[in-house]
Amino acid sequence: MADTAGLLGTWKMTSWKREIVATGETIDTLGPDPIGYINYGPDGRFYALVVGRDRLTPATLPPSDAEKLKLFDSMLAYAGTYSVDDEKAIHHVDASWNQALTGTDQVRFYKLEGDNLTIRSAPDKDPYTGKEAVHRIEFQRVQRSR
Repeated sequence: MADTAGLLGTWKMTSWKREIVATGETIDTLGPDPIGYINYGPDGRFYALVVGRDRLTPATLPPSDAEKLKLFDSMLAYAGTYSVDDEKAIHHVDASWNQALTGTDQVRFYKLEGDNLTIRSAPDKDPYTGKEAVHRIEFQRVQRSR
């Protein structure tokens, strides 16, 4: 396992774009200004939570089935353990908002520049469209882990 010191801590998402491989079309995945965080802990665990900025507010609690579907489609959340080398972090997913990702390994190529982190996925089936896509996600450091 590579030195994880640069990745450790909490990161705030500033941008999340996906490129559809077949067409080259680039899309803001959950809108132009998503709210999201990823944390890499010194214990080898990570979590990621992302929501669209303009999410539906349910009319009542509990939300209706239609509202639940819109809420599900406007988020991403998963957690597990991770391993890293000099160019990639592999997320070993043990819990996910989308059960299809639970138990999988998600490869994330990363680049650190000071307090900025860029993560790029390998080409894979997009969980929102089903099309082959590459995701590019940018973060700023919020806090280093101790």
